Amino acid sequence: MLRSFVLALLLINGLYFAWSQGFLQSLGLAPAAQTEPQRLAQQIKPGALQVRTVQELRLTAAPPVAPKPGTCWQAGVFEGAQATLLREALVAADLPAGAWSLDPVLEPGRWIVYMGKFANAEALAKKSAELAGLKLKIEPLKDPALRPGLSLGGYETQAAANAALAVLVQRGVRTARVLPERAEVRGVMLRLPAADEALRGKLDALKPALADKALSPCS
Repeated sequence: MLRSFVLALLLINGLYFAWSQGFLQSLGLAPAAQTEPQRLAQQIKPGALQVRTVQELRLTAAPPVAPKPGTCWQAGVFEGAQATLLREALVAADLPAGAWSLDPVLEPGRWIVYMGKFANAEALAKKSAELAGLKLKIEPLKDPALRPGLSLGGYETQAAANAALAVLVQRGVRTARVLPERAEVRGVMLRLPAADEALRGKLDALKPALADKALSPCS
């Protein structure tokens, strides 16, 4: 029984080998040919295939999207005589209608919690080290008249600065006080709602009236 099974298995393996190698092709028994002609026959639109270099792909790639023309730009704040001079210069420049506007704006004042002035750089460094030990943040001073000194924070109102000072006193700060760093400013902001390159080129002639205030994207 076992011998018959082994003989049958050998026969089946022999037949499979003969079929897979194409020895039975004359009898119409053979696997599908996998040679190159048959594979080419199975291709879909082979003529549409193009081989390109990396450089060619870069040249034919879609161009980058250009920024939209007419970006909004602004400059300011202009006060009193500055605002009057700028308005006169803009009118004299004969810019297109609606190309510019001078919008009223209020720039709030700024109050700081201040320590100083210190006698010298050594005293300033010593106090800075003490504040660092209390893990307090020190901000740079914008007003040169307050140097050498330290700012422990800036606030839009005096009340907010006083509240911050009260907290700092509880943390061990003893000699700080609240000072105005910048007064409230009322003026106008120059706004160019759709400033293309041509318009910005004309503004170069208005630089004296801009009083060194640079144009920046609208906020």
